[in-house]
Amino acid sequence: MVGCILVLGANGFIGSRVAAAMSSAGYQVRAGARDTRTASRRAPHFEWVKADFFNLTRPDDWQGLLAGVDAVVNCVGVLQDGGKDSNRIAHIDGPRALIAACEAGSVSRLIHVSAVGADEDAGTLYASSKAETETMVMASKLDWVILRPSLVVDRAAFGGTGFIRALAAMPLVMPVVGGEQRFKPVALADLAQVVVKLVSDRSISREALDITGPETVTMVETLSLYRGWLGFEAAPIVRVPRWMATPAIMAGDVLGRLGWPSPLRSTSMKQLDYGAAGADSDWASRLGVDARSFRRFLSENPASVQDVWHARLWGVRPIAILVLGLFWLLTGVVSYTVGWEQSLAIIRETAAARFAWPIVWFGALLDVVLGLMLFVRPWTSRVAIFMFMATIGYLIAATVLLPQYWLNPLGPWLKVLPMMALCLFVAGTEARR
Repeated sequence: MVGCILVLGANGFIGSRVAAAMSSAGYQVRAGARDTRTASRRAPHFEWVKADFFNLTRPDDWQGLLAGVDAVVNCVGVLQDGGKDSNRIAHIDGPRALIAACEAGSVSRLIHVSAVGADEDAGTLYASSKAETETMVMASKLDWVILRPSLVVDRAAFGGTGFIRALAAMPLVMPVVGGEQRFKPVALADLAQVVVKLVSDRSISREALDITGPETVTMVETLSLYRGWLGFEAAPIVRVPRWMATPAIMAGDVLGRLGWPSPLRSTSMKQLDYGAAGADSDWASRLGVDARSFRRFLSENPASVQDVWHARLWGVRPIAILVLGLFWLLTGVVSYTVGWEQSLAIIRETAAARFAWPIVWFGALLDVVLGLMLFVRPWTSRVAIFMFMATIGYLIAATVLLPQYWLNPLGPWLKVLPMMALCLFVAGTEARR
């Protein structure tokens, strides 16, 4: 080993690949993440440390994390406030304490991964807070380098790239708001290689570099190229007017506040409109990196069936959660209101007639509670599994008490079976990265 590198955000889209590249280059990786339990199962070779910026807002908080570290790579970033995400904590308070701790200790090299468009003029809290981070880094006494990548692409897809692939995989047409936004996509592996080289070669110091790919593509071209990469035939572009997309964007903002992060939010749209291409630079030649164009990247990383499924199901899952939750919630509401007497009448047809009132009351309550609980993001998968198990119980009881309903032309028991499959789909697609 030639040194210990602290990679912050090592469980994220960029940070996980950077940590892997550092390890492949022979470095000891101290991987910082909010959730080390899950992350350590995925990458057991790293030294995982809990690094939640909410708890790292004072220089003293960083002492244990920085002990024995030769360089720090900061890949932490959030798009918009909501849930456990805070622009101020992730981009200002945490980095300020980190910089002060590095200056007070023996760590001098800091590689900070920012983004193209981290500019006050972009008009978003994301951009202004990231710009403030860059200002703090530049004003420090550290041996720093700031990297501003354009659209980062990889076989893995998360957030914005996942959304773009989902749009590209839409049946019949590809909807897009705008369409002329420009990117210079950079392969994540190339970006990770840059970080490795900057840690070992310190000839580049106290500079900010836009990390852009050699090919400029519009959003429309990006969608078309991704669609072809997924193996689908070409489809026409449908340009969605801004006014028509506004409700979806507003819904994305609300869902983000509730802990359901969506790439279709006001911040992402403003950043796209401001510009995500970045400025041309000679970073590739200076660092000896063979930067790949977007087309070359796609050609060298052929899509698998997993990529196709993810793109096609990306937009199906939220619909499935909404439908499943409303099914349970409204079933309970109907039983409590207009369907109350009919529900009692059905139970009174059985041997459990004298328990009709508590059976209907508690059954409706369970439906309402589970329907609401499904919409609480940390609980969704477990609630879906519980729904599946509870439905088995329902069907066993229903078969014993009311077996004739299996043959009813409206199929009240048979129609429950697709709902059970929906439960398994929601539970089985919980992973986000």
